[in-house]
Amino acid sequence: MSLDIKNVIAAFSEDQASTLTQLSIGRLRYWAKTGFFKPSYVEDSRGPYGKFYSFKDIVALRTLEMLRVRNGVPLQHLRRVAERLSHLREDLWTKTKLRVWDRKVVFDEPETGRAREIVSGQFVEEYELVEIITQTGAEIDRMKTRTGSEFGQIVSIPGVHKGAPVFAGTRVPIASVWRLHEDGFSIEQIIEEFPRLTQEDVKAALSYKGDKAA
Repeated sequence: MSLDIKNVIAAFSEDQASTLTQLSIGRLRYWAKTGFFKPSYVEDSRGPYGKFYSFKDIVALRTLEMLRVRNGVPLQHLRRVAERLSHLREDLWTKTKLRVWDRKVVFDEPETGRAREIVSGQFVEEYELVEIITQTGAEIDRMKTRTGSEFGQIVSIPGVHKGAPVFAGTRVPIASVWRLHEDGFSIEQIIEEFPRLTQEDVKAALSYKGDKAA
């Protein structure tokens, strides 16, 4: 059910606000006195009985209390949250989502669709796993790609398998191919075990001097 706050016309007394928010009247008055959260409507002529809270005030107070009690967000941080809520445009009020991260409040900014940490104003980086999976797959595909000039070439790379001979464009040591060959694997079976290798690679490894392959 959608709710247009602009069409909710109501003014709640301190006693009613206390009941609706589960905040004591003393706390409501303290928050108003210190400027942490003031009611929208104040009639100075009525003294302490001239404070009235709007429907939006009640929602904001319930939100702040939930953040303070359930999530342990410090009051100092909540002051900025309260400021943000009080200045939020009416048409964005029901569209805004709040999150708590490391006892800090983050809101989904309706204008940009991005998550922003309220106090610092910094955007929170978000990552979708499906995007990471796609990027990883692309990297793997690129990794699998070898140029024709690398086929059948054997090299030694410092820091890779302690400098043992490997196939160019890979990190596969030729000693691994030798072990499979000695176990009776055919060239085709060896390639099944190491799909990045070609027949040229396997033949080059088998013709490589055994003492260097070890």
